[in-house]
Amino acid sequence: MRAMIFAAGLGTRLRPITDNMPKALVPIKGHPLLEIAILRLKAAGCRDIIVNIHHFGTQIIDFLQRNDHFGINIQVSDERDLLLDTGGGLKKAAWFLRDEPFLLTNADAITNLDLQQLYQTHLKNDALATLAVRRRESSRYFLFNHAGQLCGWRNEKTGETRLSRAEDNLQHLCFSGIHAISPRIFDFFPEEQSVFSIIDTYLKTSATERILAYPHDEDIWMDVGKIPQLEQAEGVLEAVLPKG
Repeated sequence: MRAMIFAAGLGTRLRPITDNMPKALVPIKGHPLLEIAILRLKAAGCRDIIVNIHHFGTQIIDFLQRNDHFGINIQVSDERDLLLDTGGGLKKAAWFLRDEPFLLTNADAITNLDLQQLYQTHLKNDALATLAVRRRESSRYFLFNHAGQLCGWRNEKTGETRLSRAEDNLQHLCFSGIHAISPRIFDFFPEEQSVFSIIDTYLKTSATERILAYPHDEDIWMDVGKIPQLEQAEGVLEAVLPKG
């Protein structure tokens, strides 16, 4: 099983910590966010992982080397010259991910979500993508029908709504930053565009393709985007880190 970790973020909301280090190396009780993500993927069965880098990217390369790449095959997708956004970042890593369905996770998603179960559910449903989602307060929501099919997206602050399927009584669910994806996704990426959001691709393809929800409301989940959330994450770290 293969996976990608998005670790290229600037971490502007974690300043001043990220004035001198990438967000992915910000520690929780001595464990950098990237380490937590790698260990969880490794415990789920991933032996091939690619990590994109941008802000203080050399520090991430050095970190991986110091830890002997955690005993698995970890490659780096270098975006130090240009940050490519989520779709562009995934497109650049296509050479590593084209052969089989894969997992994709943000480095800052702290959760005990069962990644192997997410992956197996994705395979069983033969979806183009399966998105981990939760019911929580947010300014932006994915819109799903009763069958769990993606039908649109809404920004509550601006009122912007983008629909790919005209259906009523849509569920408003928040994305957790973790996906299982078929390599067919690369066929739908814009050929000439290098910087773009994967959300745009999901919304366009969901009109005809299976983009499915994977609800995980019972799991621990935190997006450690701000310093107070880092402190809160210390309280759940033991439940998140793989045992052994």
